[in-house]
Amino acid sequence: MWKEFREFAMRGNVVDMAVGIIIGAAFGTIVKSLVSDVIMPPLGLLLGNVDFSSFFIVLKEGNPLGPYLTLAAAQKAGAVVVAYGAFLNTVISFFIVAFAVFMLIRGMNKLKRKQEAPAAEPATRECPFCLSSVPLKASKCAFCTSDLPG
Repeated sequence: MWKEFREFAMRGNVVDMAVGIIIGAAFGTIVKSLVSDVIMPPLGLLLGNVDFSSFFIVLKEGNPLGPYLTLAAAQKAGAVVVAYGAFLNTVISFFIVAFAVFMLIRGMNKLKRKQEAPAAEPATRECPFCLSSVPLKASKCAFCTSDLPG
């Protein structure tokens, strides 16, 4: 069983997938920082000094009772909260990652299309009477002896 697992783990596509996951995780942290440190502060400033990551709704008061000025204070008091501001940051991060992946795949598809040779012209055609394959320049079908159009 160990030998079989080792063969599976050392396949090229499994190793490639592992590398992709590691790079994806690193890319995810970069995007998270981009959203929370670069995109959201100016957006919050434009909307009147709003910090999206601190948006929350208290579902159940903690000890001591609220009101809580920050999400951290509510969580420290043990309040049950819905942190929809953090969720908003995560959704924006997702769209940035999805757009980056889209652009990567789009570029790869363009390269793939350039590498693919155009399809060769067919050397044969189908006889409309007997449906046999005959040479493209033939004027008479070799199988049913019918005169072929054009």
